[in-house]
Amino acid sequence: MEKTGEKEIICPMLNSPLHHPSQNHLLAALPATELDNLIPHLELIHVSPGDILCEAGDQLPYAYFPASAIISLHYILENGASSEIANVGREGMLGVSLLMGGETTSSRATVQIPGFAYRLKAPFLLQGLNRGGLLQWILLRYSQALITQIAQIGVCNRYHTIEQQLCRWFLLTLDRLDSSKLSMTQELIANALGVSRESVAGVAGKLQRKEIIHYHRGHITILNRTRLETGACECYETIKKEFDQALEDMRKPELHQGNRSPKKILPLL
Repeated sequence: MEKTGEKEIICPMLNSPLHHPSQNHLLAALPATELDNLIPHLELIHVSPGDILCEAGDQLPYAYFPASAIISLHYILENGASSEIANVGREGMLGVSLLMGGETTSSRATVQIPGFAYRLKAPFLLQGLNRGGLLQWILLRYSQALITQIAQIGVCNRYHTIEQQLCRWFLLTLDRLDSSKLSMTQELIANALGVSRESVAGVAGKLQRKEIIHYHRGHITILNRTRLETGACECYETIKKEFDQALEDMRKPELHQGNRSPKKILPLL
């Protein structure tokens, strides 16, 4: 392993069964030739809970493609209060502002679930976009799904109960993992939902008494996913369907037969 900046870059095993860029759904949707062009520039890193990948207003030097980690996007108010507006796992990318031509980010990106991610320097991402292949279209399609998630979470936070929000949050997190277990403190969950820790403790206790979850010292096990889905609001299904449809669109055979040719929309920095 090689030390660069604040993160260890894990150079070997890019093509091993344990670590491969195709663990990220966006990279996996690329034609082999386009992915091969990116692989030499992808850096495999491990991220830990609480790591801040960027602050609101920062320039983003990298795009991040999570493989097993989950990243939480928070909007920060002037008084320091914050609430999660979206989270990004293996289905997505951190760095949509690069795609849109923006120079800074509008939210704080914090690691929610530890794991691995691939990062790509911004100039290499822009090179890939300007080659005119499918990368541009895939990232734009993902951006549409991300916007849907942000909008739906905004509505959810305004109109639905904390119990419904917590069930939705659990489900969206589980969809990005291959496990029914989470390691997450009540304080971190409260920060994500923008509510008090006491409120989360009360709802978590209620779900535990119903034998839907088991919670002990920051370790959460989902005991009954079906009942968890019943307890969630419509927002979970809306977000899930949007991302499922986006992934289905990316995998359409005609896209990989040269029938779509995205146009250059960004200058090369």
